[in-house]
Amino acid sequence: MLGPIGGSSLIDASLILSKARVGEKTKVADLGCGSSGHFVFPSSSLVGKKGVVYAVDILRTTLETINKRVRAENLANIKTIWSNLEIFGATKIEAGSLDVAMLINTLHQSHKRMEIIRESVRLIKKGGRLLVVEWKNIAAPFGPPPEERVEKDLVDNWAKKMGLSSDEEFEAGQYHYGLIYVKL
Repeated sequence: MLGPIGGSSLIDASLILSKARVGEKTKVADLGCGSSGHFVFPSSSLVGKKGVVYAVDILRTTLETINKRVRAENLANIKTIWSNLEIFGATKIEAGSLDVAMLINTLHQSHKRMEIIRESVRLIKKGGRLLVVEWKNIAAPFGPPPEERVEKDLVDNWAKKMGLSSDEEFEAGQYHYGLIYVKL
C-alpha cells in the first residue's frame, strides 16, 4: 500500500536546493512555484535577509496563497510575480539578474517548453544556474500521464540551444530526475 505522497516524501527540497547551490545572498526564482511554496519557503531561509526569492506563477490564486503565508511569517525576502513563462520578456524580473532559476515540475504542464526555458535563461546572469526537475518516464500510480512527461534528452537539447552548459544530472527522488545547467 502506498503511503502519503507529495511534499518532501516525493521531492526533497533540501536536496534540490543544495544541488542548485541556493545559499546566503543568492537571488532565486521558483518558476511555476505552486501554492504550497514547497521550494519558496526553504529558499527564503537559505538566502537570508540579503537574498531574494521570487515566487513566480501564472495562477493568481497560487500567488495569493503564497502572499498570505509571506505576510503571516513576515518574510521580506520573498516577492511574488505573476507571469506567463511561455512569453519571452513577460516575467518582471530584471534580465540577467538571477543566480538560480528553478523549473520544478513545470515543463510537463505546457506544450511550449522551449519557450519556458528561453524565458528562464533570459533571467539568469552569466555563471548562473538553471535547475530542471521533471517526472521520469516510468510507470507510476500518480503524476502526469506518460505522454505529458518530458524526456531528459529534450531538455538537454533545448538547454544547449539556449547556450547553457550541462553541469550535473542527478536523481531528484524515486520518480524525478534533476538537471543543472550553467549560463556561459
